[in-house]
Amino acid sequence: MAKYKKKRVRELQQDRFRDTAMTLFERLGDRLEGKGQTILYALAGIAVLTLITLLFLRWNHRKTEEAQRAFGRAISISTAPLASASAESLDDVQTPGPKFSSEAERAQKAIEEFQKVAAKYGEPYHSKARYLAATHLLTVDRSKGISELTELSKSNQEVGVLSKFALAQAHEADGKYEEAATLYRELAAAERQIVTPETANLRLAMVYIKQGKNKEASDLLFTIVEASRKAKGDDQEPIPPSGAASEASRELQKLDPDRFAQLPAATPSLG
Repeated sequence: MAKYKKKRVRELQQDRFRDTAMTLFERLGDRLEGKGQTILYALAGIAVLTLITLLFLRWNHRKTEEAQRAFGRAISISTAPLASASAESLDDVQTPGPKFSSEAERAQKAIEEFQKVAAKYGEPYHSKARYLAATHLLTVDRSKGISELTELSKSNQEVGVLSKFALAQAHEADGKYEEAATLYRELAAAERQIVTPETANLRLAMVYIKQGKNKEASDLLFTIVEASRKAKGDDQEPIPPSGAASEASRELQKLDPDRFAQLPAATPSLG
């Protein structure tokens, strides 16, 4: 008798669930009655939107691969070896890719390829291609290259930082030390990883040396090396010196041996 009652209870519960579900479906059917065409339009719209999205993703992937190939081709040209002035050597014969008779010829071809990339593709290839074209312009049309780098350096993005550094180096090479020093100071103050404060301050110190400001250069080099030798990681272990810090140490030793002797001792494990 007890088993019969439990079975009957379950049957009644199932009946209630079925009745409730049917009521919901009937209500939904009533609401959708006469709206079949609208629903079909909505479903068609979703299908078209999905198709467009898939086509765009496919096109974007293909475009990205195309941009990468074009950018890589321009890089290959910019780093291609120069052919020997005399008969080709064995290395020249074995090295694949284009060869150029002069740095100017190679730079001109690289400029053309980078400008094609900048004109055809969006970011990040556009700005990077402009930057690399500008650096090569310094070889064939220096004033135009400097003008382009000046424009690019106004950006706060990675390319802007690199352009500012390249522009500072160009001014330094041209003997425009005040302009170069100003840019190096700005880079050092920005504390960006793409051009670290150590690197910017090292170049600033070298500019000071060229200006005959040995005291300022010595102070700056000392600061770079001292900070490097005292630096520790999260584990409180000494951090190996960067390339800029190592170079600063060598330059300080040459410029001011007495000041160099005042530096804290280098960690033995770091040499």
